[in-house]
Amino acid sequence: MTRIFDTHAHYADKQFDKDRSELLGKILPASGIAFVMLAGTTLDDCRKNQLLSEQYEYLFHSVGIHPEYVQNLPSHWLSELETLALNPKCKAIGEIGLDYFRQKTNSNLQKEILLEQLHLAEKLNLPCVFHFRKATSDAVQILIKYQPKGIFHSYSLSPEITKILLRIPELYFSFSGVITYSNAKKALSSLAMIPENRILFETDSPFLPPVSGTRNDSRTIFQIAEKAAQMKQIPMQELMAICYENACKIFSI
Repeated sequence: MTRIFDTHAHYADKQFDKDRSELLGKILPASGIAFVMLAGTTLDDCRKNQLLSEQYEYLFHSVGIHPEYVQNLPSHWLSELETLALNPKCKAIGEIGLDYFRQKTNSNLQKEILLEQLHLAEKLNLPCVFHFRKATSDAVQILIKYQPKGIFHSYSLSPEITKILLRIPELYFSFSGVITYSNAKKALSSLAMIPENRILFETDSPFLPPVSGTRNDSRTIFQIAEKAAQMKQIPMQELMAICYENACKIFSI
């Protein structure tokens, strides 16, 4: 299989410092990985992702401030983010969103930074990559209000919430190694009801490996796709090809 798109990874992370060149230069292309989208979390992370995407033709990147890093941003953060977003290898604004698992006391600031980045995405006609954790109510309220074009990263919400979010016509649902976990009942039930043309696959490398305790990389996307194909009851290769086309469409590649 060669039409494989890992729509969310973090190859600038320090966990790849020892073997990044070999992994990105040889191992992943030899494994059939066609494209990888690098997700930005901080301004420095976005700069590193840009350098990697310029070095490797099959890498693209998004730029954004992750909700964990909204404190103490420099005054020029939004203008710098816009400058970074104008790079031709940048295909989205993200990962942006709300994360009340780590810290809920700054929820108002998280919402403010999220909305500023939503407006930037609209200005630049780019999709958003959303990170929402333990913030379902606020997330749904914002998504329904603004009807953004984008991707819900590592999707695992209930079928009841999924029914609501499916009303947003250009929102895609990206599934990670979480669907292989024993407690993934809600995610799998939602996956079963989402149309194939709204599904994406991601690894979130080096995080969320299908087998906990190991460093993740894009090759585990096959395990994710296998589990999803079983749930959708269609051949794995067919589903991966559909998800590849979906990713190319949402990212305009």
